Amino acid sequence: MMVKKEIETIEEIRELVDTFYDKVRRDPLLGPVFEKRIGDSWDVHLAKMYRFWQTVLLQEHTYHGSPFTPHATMPIGEEHFQRWLVLFKKTLEENFRGQKAEEAQWRAEKMAEMFQLKIAYYQDNHIHPIG
Repeated sequence: MMVKKEIETIEEIRELVDTFYDKVRRDPLLGPVFEKRIGDSWDVHLAKMYRFWQTVLLQEHTYHGSPFTPHATMPIGEEHFQRWLVLFKKTLEENFRGQKAEEAQWRAEKMAEMFQLKIAYYQDNHIHPIG
């Protein structure tokens, strides 16, 4: 049995991000959406996700930018966010424990909720976000 780790350093952040996005890339619903958007730039995307979660969970401010803007015009709906959350939660449950893992799950849920509301708003009003 694998020993679950606390999320305390950039190494655990990288493990979380890499393990999660490995699941995403293999997922029949999410994989094609991410592949179409990211293409050959996975190294760039993963590095950005390392910085994002490092900033959020470790309070080491390495991420700058708006996490929503790249998602605003993607062809995604509630089913995509639900699958994203299932895979994220599974990644956390399988590999991590502790307060930072719980915080990561809470933040992921809140982000998915906010992104869905904002995307729906833009689609319903036929407007494009600034960014």
